[in-house]
Order: sequence, then structure tokens, then C-alpha cells
Amino acid sequence: MAERQEQTVPDAVMTRIGQVVMLHHAGDREEARHRFLDLWAEIGEHGDPLHRCTLAHYLADTQDDPSDELAWDLRALTAAEELTDDRLAEHEGALAVRALYPSLHLNLAADYVKLDRTEAARTHLARARRAAGALGDDPYGDGVRAAISRLELRLGEESGGGWAPPRQRP
Repeated sequence: MAERQEQTVPDAVMTRIGQVVMLHHAGDREEARHRFLDLWAEIGEHGDPLHRCTLAHYLADTQDDPSDELAWDLRALTAAEELTDDRLAEHEGALAVRALYPSLHLNLAADYVKLDRTEAARTHLARARRAAGALGDDPYGDGVRAAISRLELRLGEESGGGWAPPRQRP
């Protein structure tokens, strides 16, 4: 009797999000923001947590106002808290839920730095550091850990400025 191999079913929404990410990375930030917002309107506040988490995480990058960026990153964190590893496993190449938290908290820390809310930044940076043990020993994990270290160094300095680490995506 042959063993049945499980295959993941392509997720059309995740595919569409990926297409808009490529548009954004190609430099069309404004169009990407509009397309992401259209997708958000389709998904809704109570849609699939994987879709909401991923979309909000990327939507934050397209915002001009740091307060708006923070709001989207908070939406991503809220959606991640509703995710299960089983749901993530349905999406090919997805991380475990716990591996999302270092990046989510890092991005929130960077948002708070931009808003001159140092204590909130330190709180989320500490959460990112504590969650970093869930990261793999791979380029993604190395990148998130390096960005956490850079922001830790930056927050340890006394001088001000508008520095923020590069955003890391799951």
C-alpha cells in the first residue's frame, strides 16, 4: 500500500499578498499600499488570522506616518496571537507561530523608537530577545537576531535620532 503524501493547497490570498510584496519591493509603495488595503477590506477584521497577520505585517511597511505603522504592526501581533501551528502548517514554508514573535516585537520596538517612546521600545525589544530562541539557525533567524542586537545597541546610546532597524519578515 502506497503512503499518501500530504500536499499543501495553494492559498490564493497568500499568493496575492506575495504579489503585492513584490510590487512594493520593486518600489511602488503607494500602489502596494492601495492593493494591501483592498485585500484588507476583503479579509476583514475577523478574517483568517494568518492572512491578517501577514497582511498587517507588510502593510505597516507602506505607511508614511509612524503612528499608522504602529497600528498595523499591533494588528499583526493581535492576529498572530490567534494563530495556531496547525493553521501555519497549511501554508507551505511557514514558520511556527512562536518564530513570528521575535520579528513582530522587533518591528513594534522600532515603531516606538520612531515615536520617541523609548520605554515601550525597550519593552518590545526585550520581548523580541526572549522570543528569539524560537528562531532557526538560518539566514532569516540570523537577520532577526542581528536586527535585535543593533536596536539594543542603539537604545543603549544616549544620543537621540531617528534610527530604526531594517524590518524582518517571516
